Amino acid sequence: MAISSQRRAIQNYRSRLSERGLARFEVLGLETDRDLIRTLARRLAEGGPEASRLRAAVSQGIAGEPPRKGGILAAFRRSPLVGADLDVSRPREEGRTVDL
Repeated sequence: MAISSQRRAIQNYRSRLSERGLARFEVLGLETDRDLIRTLARRLAEGGPEASRLRAAVSQGIAGEPPRKGGILAAFRRSPLVGADLDVSRPREEGRTVDL
C-alpha cells in the first residue's frame, strides 16, 4: 500500500511541475560540477531577462560561435540614462612637466 501512495505522490509532484512548465530530468557530470549545474538549472527555471541572457551565453559558448557585433551599443541603448542629457565632457589640460 505504501508503494502505490509513493507512486501517486511522485506522479502528483511531476504533474505540478509540468503545470509550471518545468520538467525533471537526470544528467551525468562530474561531482565537482554538481552545484554549478544545479545553480544554472535554477536560474534558467526562474525565467526573465537574466535567464534569457544566461541561456544565450551558454548556447553561444557551447556552439563556439563568435559574439555578435553591436552588443555594447545595444546595451547603451537599453540604459536608463538614454536621453538624460548628461555632460560627460571634461576640460582639456596640459600635463605637468617631468624632469627626466
